[in-house]
Amino acid sequence: MTGTPAPADPALAFPFIGGRPCLDFAATLGRRHADTPLERIPDAAALARWFAEAELAADGEPVRVTARELADARVLREALYRVVRASMAGREPEAADQQLINEAAARPDLAPQLGPVRWTARQPARAALATVARDAVLLVSSPQLERVKECENPDCSLLFLDDSQARRRRWCSMERCGNLAKVAGYRSRSRAATTR
Repeated sequence: MTGTPAPADPALAFPFIGGRPCLDFAATLGRRHADTPLERIPDAAALARWFAEAELAADGEPVRVTARELADARVLREALYRVVRASMAGREPEAADQQLINEAAARPDLAPQLGPVRWTARQPARAALATVARDAVLLVSSPQLERVKECENPDCSLLFLDDSQARRRRWCSMERCGNLAKVAGYRSRSRAATTR
């Protein structure tokens, strides 16, 4: 799918567990609550790799990303995150964040295609970001917003769409944080049992 190599550091791998493109894009900054968040798109090549892995690469080719597009993508990502978080809390998002997202969403987005090429665009990086911005607009203005949650692992900050039947999902995924919580709970119970 992509000619860009995977990162050497597994922590820089992109988590596609948000359930929506905009939530997956927000996850390109990990550990938001830590002193030093984890930047998963440190350079233009990493953003191009995210587009490819998110299946937002136009013409089936790796997206060429400029330094300016990388900077714009990071600004958009943070505005998306703040707007989703504010909306989840029932607060009115900042007007500047809304304007930035609306401007990005108003640009030409990826045009779907029949056949082996999924998307086409004149400006592939800008079009992919427009597609992500439109997804955020649609999510924030839909009933699905009520199903967006933040992972309960204090070391994780991923947002995800809870698609479980009972709507009681607590972790971004069982493979990531859910399993860590189970192991920590087991160890805690084991220590408590041995100290009695």
